[in-house]
Amino acid sequence: MGRAVTIGTFDGVHRGHRLVLGKLKEVAAARGLQPMAMTFDRHPLELVCPQKAPGNLLTTARKEQLLSEEGVAPLVLTFNEQLRGMRAYEWLGLIKRRYGVEALVVGYDNTFGSDGIYLSLADLKAMGDTIGIEVIEAPEEAGVSSSRIRKAIKSGDIALARDLLGRLPELEGTVIAGYHVGSDIGFPTANLQPGRGLVVPAPGVYAARACIADGEECWPAMVNIGTRPTFEGTDKESHHPSIEAHLIGFGGDLYGRRLRLEFAARLRDERKFESVEALKAQLEEDKKNAIAEVR
Repeated sequence: MGRAVTIGTFDGVHRGHRLVLGKLKEVAAARGLQPMAMTFDRHPLELVCPQKAPGNLLTTARKEQLLSEEGVAPLVLTFNEQLRGMRAYEWLGLIKRRYGVEALVVGYDNTFGSDGIYLSLADLKAMGDTIGIEVIEAPEEAGVSSSRIRKAIKSGDIALARDLLGRLPELEGTVIAGYHVGSDIGFPTANLQPGRGLVVPAPGVYAARACIADGEECWPAMVNIGTRPTFEGTDKESHHPSIEAHLIGFGGDLYGRRLRLEFAARLRDERKFESVEALKAQLEEDKKNAIAEVR
């Protein structure tokens, strides 16, 4: 069976991406083709200009999962110097030969190939006609972009990020040992080491769903991102921001396991309390608010 494809980073698999994927599936169904999304194992800027790499909204594995859930076969390509140097015409020839591509769906701002930014849709259509690939433009979801979502998350604007994504923004990582501050005050937490290059929300307290990635069990959670200012000057003081999630109702051991935090709302700023008792009282309130936001 031939294939209909689209090519892009698909970071976030947001509303705009899903509009492109919807057009891809429509084209594939009409022509009897398999829909496929070609993406990369990293953001191209991580190779081209690492200091300007914007960070990622998803791990590669999670991106593959979300693309599959959209009914599209994901194909992750290693973005290396060879791919970086290929011109658009070479790209089209490669996907025709190697993957049997008969149709290519492109977004309104989609570019590929080292010369892609200089090419118009008409240029791509002409190249496709020569090679034997029908090039089709997908509709645009105005105002939706991965860069805008990254900015919203970094500023703590979870409501905007949710709207642009069409689902909860998330952060995945591995649970590591922490300072056991939460356990000492009755709110044990999982200390998350996020995956490399992932975008982390601004400091603050959040309501979230915490999903144990290997089993997809999810729990309501309250998440603190920050430096635990109440414990300044003690052996519990943090000298760098940490990500600590209290899974409400969970009593197991999470060390070494993968955890995905899906942020539902930002509850408040992180702040210094006059006493541990005052902090505990606020955490009880945070817990109620987190349950209400998640459920």
